[in-house]
Amino acid sequence: MKIGLLSDTHGWMDPSIFDHFKICDEVWHAGDIGDPKLLPTFAAFKVFRAVHGNIDAQAVRLVYPSFQSFNCEGITIWMVHIGGAPPLYTAEIRAKLKQTQPAILVCGHSHILRIMRDKKHPPLLYLNPGAAGQQGHHSVRTLLRFEINNTKIGNMEVIELGSRVLPNALEREPDPT
Repeated sequence: MKIGLLSDTHGWMDPSIFDHFKICDEVWHAGDIGDPKLLPTFAAFKVFRAVHGNIDAQAVRLVYPSFQSFNCEGITIWMVHIGGAPPLYTAEIRAKLKQTQPAILVCGHSHILRIMRDKKHPPLLYLNPGAAGQQGHHSVRTLLRFEINNTKIGNMEVIELGSRVLPNALEREPDPT
């Protein structure tokens, strides 16, 4: 199973995302989708799983929950927009980890690309794909692509989409001096 993972599009979709994810079986979005007009585009493209983020309007929140737990290729996946990062998880995630543990925890929100094992909860793999949109403090827009095969996670790829600030966004007022 090939997975394409993104987050924090904030209502803007780089068309190259569809090229990068064309070989994927599923696309997962870790919140802050932004414009609900993007939802049909995702749904028509691939199997699409998502959670809503803190900037998502009611139209997105009605379709996607704040937290998802699901199985993929025999492993448990948790996906949430704001979950913290190892070892500083949110209270909600810490409470859930006391009860059970997923193989993969997917979070968004920070706009910081991060792939790491949680040493306190091995073998939990923490994934944050960074941000694919133009809004935020990140400098490079990123995605993740990976495989889950018979409970094994592998072929992790970081995809850089380029600068957060696109060339036409750099237009400025002329310098009066």
